Amino acid sequence: MSSSANLDERHSRFELRTLLETSRLLIESQDPDFVLNNLLLITMGKLLVTKGMILIFKPGDNVYYASRAKGRGWLKEDDEISIDFTEEDLETSVLHGQKYASIFEQIGIEKESILFNLKTTNHHIGFLCLGPKGIKQELTEREIEFIESLTIISSVAIANSRMFKEMRHINRRLDRKVHDLNTLLELSKDFNLMVDRDEIARVFKFAMLGQMLIRTFFFALDVDDEKSIVSISGIKEPPSKEDLDKLFELDDVTHISENSDCEFLNENNIRLVIGLKFQNEKIGVVGVGLRGNKQEYGPEEVNFLQSLGNLALLTIQKSLLLDERLQKQRMEEELNLAKNIQIGLLPDPLPEIDRLDLAAINISSRQVGGDYFDFIETPDKSHLLAIADVTGKGVPASLLMANLQSMLHALAPIDVTMSEATGSINDIIYNNTPPDKFITFFWGIISENGTKFKYVNAGHDPPILFHKGSDEPTLLEEGGVILGAMPTMMPYESAEIDLKPGDLMVFFTDGVTEALNPEQTEEYQTERLKECIRKNRDKSAQEIQDAIINDINAFSNNIQYDDITTIVLKVDE
Repeated sequence: MSSSANLDERHSRFELRTLLETSRLLIESQDPDFVLNNLLLITMGKLLVTKGMILIFKPGDNVYYASRAKGRGWLKEDDEISIDFTEEDLETSVLHGQKYASIFEQIGIEKESILFNLKTTNHHIGFLCLGPKGIKQELTEREIEFIESLTIISSVAIANSRMFKEMRHINRRLDRKVHDLNTLLELSKDFNLMVDRDEIARVFKFAMLGQMLIRTFFFALDVDDEKSIVSISGIKEPPSKEDLDKLFELDDVTHISENSDCEFLNENNIRLVIGLKFQNEKIGVVGVGLRGNKQEYGPEEVNFLQSLGNLALLTIQKSLLLDERLQKQRMEEELNLAKNIQIGLLPDPLPEIDRLDLAAINISSRQVGGDYFDFIETPDKSHLLAIADVTGKGVPASLLMANLQSMLHALAPIDVTMSEATGSINDIIYNNTPPDKFITFFWGIISENGTKFKYVNAGHDPPILFHKGSDEPTLLEEGGVILGAMPTMMPYESAEIDLKPGDLMVFFTDGVTEALNPEQTEEYQTERLKECIRKNRDKSAQEIQDAIINDINAFSNNIQYDDITTIVLKVDE
């Protein structure tokens, strides 16, 4: 037998062994995520592929999402995409070649890529997407057949794990229903209809009196480390904070002797204290005195009290979660309103100013912030440029930003110096906002011919000016304190600079310089920004802006904690 034949036989044995081992591993798994992850890792490792992802079909939305993704330049995990597959495509096991070039273009992958259909007899699951081999070789037919076999195994494993997951979910629901039927069905119906804590306490009290003949009891709850009484009966005086702390330190089921070291338990003749847990954390206690029939508390009575207490506890938790949900909805509505206000304040499109190349961007963080920029044409055909950062987030910050914009638009046509105008704005904000609300603010006026720039800086991060031919920038710092911090005692200083062809100014908020690396141990800082501008200064304003944003994203790994706003102004040469 030739060496080539021996090599083929060894490869065949290896592939067969790999398929068998993988088959056993995947089919035994009950976790679809485990199956998908191993499928991608095995195929990429086997074929030396540097890019790969798994697209899972979402039937309800008729889209695919990236369940797993490796390599740069493709979709990120959880990204969604709509793809125009034909029925024939969905029945085809392997998609590759020029025939599917349009599909690959929709997905955003290289034309040399290959798609393996993940499907069972009745269901289409998605696709395994593999990029070109790292060694720039096409996949061989043998390799394609191997991966096709692996996808068939994986598809079955995924289908089985999904079925198991669904069955497990159904079983949990059935177990919960059986439990509910075994513990005071009628009371559970009453509790399930309740969201009011007073009503829950009333029904709990009636159950204690009517079902257990218990006239002396207390039910305490711990919410956010704040302990309080939910329901109480026959107790001489409610427990103090110290008493409650002791009660929550007792075991889950504690039978109390007549000579307990807790005075509150002795005075009220409490014979049993039961701890109630939610997600393995004790958040409630029920204490009971002697029963009306004088009978002791046996295991059945303890189980009954635990069931009753847990039912009331869960109902209260439901009411708290409902309150939290309503509060969250109100907060989301507030943030959406603030975001819309913020977007509406920004100029769109940017003005076209002779001799000037402009670019500006505002990138909001997850929460609505108070970044603001504006361009306003004055009566003398000059242009007012402004950038600001309002403290805080949400609607208050957006409203304060709106007030600032209104003041700027009102002052623009008035014949008043920038120093006087800044002082007036500061006094208005100081007199009409809380002490913790203030604004860092920079504004300037570009002359009609674009040769002069007069500005005032009110505590804002100094914009960076690069004169044509100079590698050392100038920081535009002249001005005064932030707006709203104190009344105007000294006039704000203004400065004026000459603008010449090729000059470049970059304005920004602290979301740029205070961007953090992924470890949150280092800030982007002004020096990095200067260097980025210096490297790209010969480009257009838009290209410079893009370079800044890309550099920040690379530094922070696309993790954003604050709003980012930049304005790039370049004088045409």
